[in-house]
Amino acid sequence: MAKNIYHRRLVADSSAKACWICYKPSSTVLITPENDDWFHICPGHLLDRKFAIPQDAEDLEKKKREEAIEREIEEVKKEWLEKIAKKAEKRKGKDKEKAKAEKKEDKKEDEADEKAKEEKVKALEKKQEDEKAKVEGPRIFELQKHFWGMRMQKKRDLEVAKKNRERLRNGALFPAVPGGPPGGVKD
Repeated sequence: MAKNIYHRRLVADSSAKACWICYKPSSTVLITPENDDWFHICPGHLLDRKFAIPQDAEDLEKKKREEAIEREIEEVKKEWLEKIAKKAEKRKGKDKEKAKAEKKEDKKEDEADEKAKEEKVKALEKKQEDEKAKVEGPRIFELQKHFWGMRMQKKRDLEVAKKNRERLRNGALFPAVPGGPPGGVKD
């Protein structure tokens, strides 16, 4: 028995074919894990819960977490740039005598800030990569029972048509040619 699970895949735009529902060109394909049934479908139809139910809702949550991590990275970068700008203004305002003495301290602070910033960014980027690795799977859908029944009926019809073609080619379907004289009359 086939399972009612389909994975979303994308094909090249040049390979787009008619959507199973609306017949508009679509490069989105739903395919079973066993690759025995597939069809083109518009992405808009996948949003319709009366057509298919997404089975990987966690995927959406992971994307939201990934976006939050990206915002965090941007905030860290902005903070660091602001600190550098403040230090530059501070240096301009100080006397040259004080600047020489504090220049060494500022360099140490700059290096410490730079290292801290790099560590934060690396940690956040690593966290983001881990999330991406988990998110990058295909979207999984379960078709509503009526649509799935239509797919199974189409598959059965194709199998029956294939068997009928084989029977016609084989010739065993037809009766044998009658033997004897034409007209069936014996002299």
